[in-house]
Amino acid sequence: MITKPRHRLRQAIVVIAAVAAAAASAFFFTQPAAGHGTATSPPSRQYSCWERWGDDHLNPDMAQTDPMCAQAWQANPNTMWNWNGLLREGMQGQHESRIPDNQLCSGGRAEGGRYNSLDAAGAWHTTPLQNNFTLHYEDTAVHGGDYYWVYVTKQGYDARTDSLDWADLERVVSTGVYEPGEAVDIPVSAPGRTGHHIVYVVWQASHIDQAFYSCSDVWFGGGGPTDPPTDPTDPPTDPTDPPTDPTDPPGDLSCAATASVNGWSSGATVTVTVANNGTRAVNSWMLHWAWPSSSTVTVSNIWNAEHSTMGGMQMAEPVAYNQKIAPGASVSFGFNVNGALSSMPAIDCLPS
Repeated sequence: MITKPRHRLRQAIVVIAAVAAAAASAFFFTQPAAGHGTATSPPSRQYSCWERWGDDHLNPDMAQTDPMCAQAWQANPNTMWNWNGLLREGMQGQHESRIPDNQLCSGGRAEGGRYNSLDAAGAWHTTPLQNNFTLHYEDTAVHGGDYYWVYVTKQGYDARTDSLDWADLERVVSTGVYEPGEAVDIPVSAPGRTGHHIVYVVWQASHIDQAFYSCSDVWFGGGGPTDPPTDPTDPPTDPTDPPTDPTDPPGDLSCAATASVNGWSSGATVTVTVANNGTRAVNSWMLHWAWPSSSTVTVSNIWNAEHSTMGGMQMAEPVAYNQKIAPGASVSFGFNVNGALSSMPAIDCLPS
């Protein structure tokens, strides 16, 4: 096992603080400070599905060429859009006793069950690896980590037929502290393994008692399965674009977001309305937008929704009481920004 020594903190942690304000006419939601991240090399199941299918997630070929990602997208697209948000709070380091068997990949059905599809056993896409490899973990919120625990399944485990249990795993690495902004590249040794295995990671973030979980499917040794989605010329060059097919059921599931901006010299208040303009009920939604490359605008607080970032992408998702939208109905939320803003960029609305 590798133990990483604690370093003296070299930089301040900047935490986005949510501000609560009660008003007779509004219900104000306070978002707790949140970290975000996952394993990106080898990629976690949700990141791998997003990376290969994020631009083509309605392609019907996915069901044949990548069935495990297909079932995950069908269960809840937000599993992939919010690939860096699989977390639980208040675990107090008791991961192995409080996360039930068969629920490890979803973090014990974390976040209201958003990630439950990741627990399914099956032919998940695998990343070829040597038995000695480097694991890269993406700490997108730059919170640092108290530790990372890295597990690898034991030889004989069959990821295609058996959902993951703690008894299937061997912990091979326990690190020490990683400071905010420090690259997380962890050397891992998993000798004696061949074929399809799972690399399981627990990240204990440093800012609060917040733990993240991820399952990465890997293939040790030769003879790995050929997975068509790894061919970069495959799904993107398919001339059949499913969104244009009028018989495609997801065509009935649709939402749109509009925004109004009340700005001043150093900031603005943005009100966003999310409308169901389809014929099917929206069970949940996710909004994506990007500030202009020259912009210095940042979200300072948000109400009636949750905000996160994914690289340069801004994301907003519902809270429990406004995630469902009936056909023809709408919900609203708002947020404040620091920086001059006169209008919102285009907002993509992704229903599920």
